[in-house]
Amino acid sequence: MKNVTQPGRKMENTMITLRFRSALTAGVLLSAALMAGCGTRDGMTTGSIRDDYRTRHPIVLNEVEHALDIPVSSADVRLTTGMRDAIGGFGARYSESSSSIVQIMVPQGSPNAGAANHLLKQIRGTLASSGVPASRIVQTTYVADAYGDAAPIRLTYVAMTAVTNACGEWPEDLANDTVMNRNWENFGCATQANLAAQIASPMDLLTPRKSAPIDAARRSEVISDYRNDGNPGL
Repeated sequence: MKNVTQPGRKMENTMITLRFRSALTAGVLLSAALMAGCGTRDGMTTGSIRDDYRTRHPIVLNEVEHALDIPVSSADVRLTTGMRDAIGGFGARYSESSSSIVQIMVPQGSPNAGAANHLLKQIRGTLASSGVPASRIVQTTYVADAYGDAAPIRLTYVAMTAVTNACGEWPEDLANDTVMNRNWENFGCATQANLAAQIASPMDLLTPRKSAPIDAARRSEVISDYRNDGNPGL
């Protein structure tokens, strides 16, 4: 005898299957919505909210002019010890970070113009002794006030430097950020600026330095100490 399914029973089974599939689909969509809600705040995706000081004040590499002003009186006939130390440090920083031109700008028309020109040879010698190639040193002049303050000799060079954006900006009322429990615009800027100033080499932000050669003697000593500590009495 053949098993005959009644049309009504078949239609009822079909409806139950459709309802089950609809419920399953609704459950999947609800779960997805709940999971998406974990990454939202006030209907906005977390990634669109600039609430991180590293995003507002990023450290970037930029071309920056480095300068040193050397005060010169009209009676100076030689560089003082302090002047030599400052110029030597300037030249050392140049050697570590740049290969551009070092420009010596001498005042013209000021009461100390003669003394400044007299010190040029000593300044070039101090720069050369600190690692600046003589071929990269260029001398120029600038017009100074004949009746103003003593015009300095300015040394400049350009180098890629780690910097952050300007601090001290307050575009909104601080009370608004406090009520919304958000960091204010200037939050973290000083920390980022100090960190950028302390970076020895800007290239360290882009890639690690090459590994130093292995010290075989030191490695042998460390392994020996490890074995002894792990196996007392050996």
